[in-house]
Amino acid sequence: MYELVKKAVRLRVEGAEHVPVSGPLLLASNHLSITDSTFLPMAVARHVTFMAKAEYFTGQGPLGRFVSWFMSRDGQVAVDRDDKRAAVASLEPCLAVLRRGDAFAIYPEGTRSPDGRLYRGRTGVAWLALKSGAPVVPVAMFGTERVLPPGSVIPRPARVRVVFGKPVQLAPIATDPDSARERRAATDAIMTAIGELSGQEYVPRYARS
Repeated sequence: MYELVKKAVRLRVEGAEHVPVSGPLLLASNHLSITDSTFLPMAVARHVTFMAKAEYFTGQGPLGRFVSWFMSRDGQVAVDRDDKRAAVASLEPCLAVLRRGDAFAIYPEGTRSPDGRLYRGRTGVAWLALKSGAPVVPVAMFGTERVLPPGSVIPRPARVRVVFGKPVQLAPIATDPDSARERRAATDAIMTAIGELSGQEYVPRYARS
């Protein structure tokens, strides 16, 4: 499946100069498709760990089994979105990835956009950024939703673009990861940066899966 996806898609990368080649890195991206987690690592010249909903690790059918294999193979971090305590606890292994100097990617919206718009970000991204001190690079994905439309199991030919922006400067906005107000301010700044790259209409409420 992975090879089929690569063969079906023309990938274009912009702004790669904004991505540090070493050291801790937090990539904050919009989320259009299950294939985002395939193309984002392909656009980065280093290994990337993701946070992904627990359902991705127990998928059924050809596509579900591929996603489960892909997530497990790459050491991705599972999160149970229905259990708030478990979701908060799942941030600790994500923080460990950053503290050992590796790259971690997160979709602040918490789920795929149901309609192509950009939704309000959840504050876990800010907690990770403020707690680790890692640079936050905003990312915009384009075209991934056309690779595997809902109900499809075979990748379709498409053009995918991954755009990286300049790191978001959080220091003037927030410094305390334990402050809910500062986490929200930092998250909003990160979502603004993503929106400026993607050009998506912004919706000031959380997306529903």
